[in-house]
Amino acid sequence: MVSLRYGISALALVAGLSWSAVAQAQSEPIQVASVSDIVIVASSQEAAEVGGSVHYLDEDALETFSYGDVNRTLRQTPGVFLQEEEGFGLRPNIGIRGSGTDRNSRITVMEDGVLIAPAPYAAPAAYYFPRIGRMTGVEVSKGPAAIMYGPMTVGGALNMTSRPIPDSFAAGLDLLAGEYGGERAHGFAGAWSSGQGIQYGAGIDVLHEASDGFKDLDSGGDTGFEIDDVVLRLGLRSAPGADMPQSLEFKFQHSDEHSDETYLGLALADFAADPFRRYRGSQVDRMDVEHSTYQLTHQIELTPNIDLTTVAYRTDTTRVWYKLNDVRNSADSGWVGISSVLADPATYADQMNVLVGAPGFTSSLSAGGDLRVRNNNREYYAQGIQSVLGINFDTGSASHRLQLSARYHEDEEDRFQQDDRYHMVNGAMVLVTPGAPGTQSNRVGEAEAWAFFARDTIEWGAWTFTPGLRYETIELTQTDFGSADPGRAGPATIASRDVDIWIPGIGVTYALNERWRLLGGAHRGFASPGPGSSVDPETSWNYEAGVRYLDGAAHFEAIAFFNDYENLVGTCTASTGGGCAIGAQFDGGEVDVSGLEFVAGYDFGEALGFGLSAPVSLLYTFTEGEFQTSFNSSYGPWGAVSAGDELPYLPEHQWTLNAGLEADRWRADVSFNYVSEARAEAGQGAIAADELIDDRLIIDLAGEFRLTERVALFGTITNVTDETYNVGFSPAGARPGAPRIAMGGLRIRM
Repeated sequence: MVSLRYGISALALVAGLSWSAVAQAQSEPIQVASVSDIVIVASSQEAAEVGGSVHYLDEDALETFSYGDVNRTLRQTPGVFLQEEEGFGLRPNIGIRGSGTDRNSRITVMEDGVLIAPAPYAAPAAYYFPRIGRMTGVEVSKGPAAIMYGPMTVGGALNMTSRPIPDSFAAGLDLLAGEYGGERAHGFAGAWSSGQGIQYGAGIDVLHEASDGFKDLDSGGDTGFEIDDVVLRLGLRSAPGADMPQSLEFKFQHSDEHSDETYLGLALADFAADPFRRYRGSQVDRMDVEHSTYQLTHQIELTPNIDLTTVAYRTDTTRVWYKLNDVRNSADSGWVGISSVLADPATYADQMNVLVGAPGFTSSLSAGGDLRVRNNNREYYAQGIQSVLGINFDTGSASHRLQLSARYHEDEEDRFQQDDRYHMVNGAMVLVTPGAPGTQSNRVGEAEAWAFFARDTIEWGAWTFTPGLRYETIELTQTDFGSADPGRAGPATIASRDVDIWIPGIGVTYALNERWRLLGGAHRGFASPGPGSSVDPETSWNYEAGVRYLDGAAHFEAIAFFNDYENLVGTCTASTGGGCAIGAQFDGGEVDVSGLEFVAGYDFGEALGFGLSAPVSLLYTFTEGEFQTSFNSSYGPWGAVSAGDELPYLPEHQWTLNAGLEADRWRADVSFNYVSEARAEAGQGAIAADELIDDRLIIDLAGEFRLTERVALFGTITNVTDETYNVGFSPAGARPGAPRIAMGGLRIRM
């Protein structure tokens, strides 16, 4: 059934259309100079010309399949590694060039050039991620290009672009419904005024997504989610021809998520029997997230050769993930983590019986409650201001684009958690002992950082040199009040540390002719430690070299890379399986990651004169990652490491083959994505069954038929062959990828 929120979203769109109807008569778009230096590229063409490995998916590329899951979207870029979790992309785990995937904590994630993790320095392993369904562009930057962003520069950066205010009136509405109670309503509208002098602009973007979920809870109930997301933009800008063009834009974004998600997976035997099953021990698990973004952007062209962009921002995030944490070991001898139980259900047979909780079963390990459910209650904020000064000048026969940037940033994570104890009675979880707020984890992590960046893009004949230098100075503080002081009368411990790092890099391209370019580069990789951590920062030296070809209907790129880690860092989180102090960090020593990224595309229809477009593209990534030293670690994904062990969650081969046909009124597209097997724990040789992450070939289809110039029927089928596969063993137990899901509906554009 279509929810009330679905209707509210549609009404919000209608209001936006009514507001901007006065602008529809405008016949030509207003053009103003673009002076933004916050992002590296803003189009696929710019990405092809930039020095270094940058890939950009524009709005047309994103709309081809209109994925709601960012994992599927990012399969369209090379060098990106994805650890799926719940099948909807609610909490993606993204890595770049072997950086590690846990909660995106080793890459820089941005929306509109602004750090978007709830606390990107103090707690980068975050539980909010922007919905890809409302984005109009995705930029993935690797190699020396990534040091423009930061603080995480080891793997790279991911920047998503939300819908700007259109120059002339534009509006759209997508209404989709499908299997497993899936529904999506996405509407937008906006325009700039056409008056003289100061021009006014506004835009609204509303997204609603929901599903009942594809997993079957033994005790019954939904296993899906519901998300509402709205973005409002208001802008002022000078009219064309102004002596000093400038603009001021305010962006407000707010989203609410309610998801019946859990960290509890399945024992391997149960996964083989029914991969979409969920045990009764997860019946009360639920995630609630509320996130707001406030962003004010000013751009000014001081002279024809000097421009300045300044962005002030703040994000506020609250999240409560109420989820099963562990099971009573015996009446009075501690607790067993759910990951340990599922990894060895024979040893923990009593605990498995409690998790399964079949009808007629009543747990008896402890009268005080055998299931401990943690109320992971956390609040975050991040705020800052950043400016980029761009200067164009010449020195002899060389032209320069110099960018000078400064950013002040501060953020905070506040944990105020509790444990509630439940008893399993005849298949139902009954609350026995509620915990007091603040008696489980009661601490605050804070970060203050200054970042400075300089980059000069030098074009000299066939050469382009892009030297850059970033400096970060970070102050980290962890204030722990302890579980015995929920009133926070005084901290039990305060741990502070300062981190200073210089991050140099250079990219070089050489144009052999108008079609062929050689490229190469090197840069320093860095990932900041967390508050309270005493480990050395994660650092590396990263290198890349390759060739690029671009000629109308054809494009080709091959880039080899090598990341030489001086010290790999692992962070203990519940999402990695726990078994260690949450937030603790571990040294992994020297690690080598090397690989090859290959991209090729050709439009056979355009080139051969078929009268329709027939694009075909292939993306391939080969990667090897190995520890160079031996050590023992209590960090679960590593364990006892021997030199030569492969990194966990790093498949050797990934490829995506896309093909499509498009005529005047219709189009059809198919995508084949293959990911080779990987291991869940560091090791070498044959992968044990309880560590094997399945290889898989997933086929997706999409089609559109235009009923009129503005109205089209649109549909997708993901995982057409209904491939069943295990995506991993973390946070706890085996977890399935999403089954075949069909969605269809209307797409309207004005």
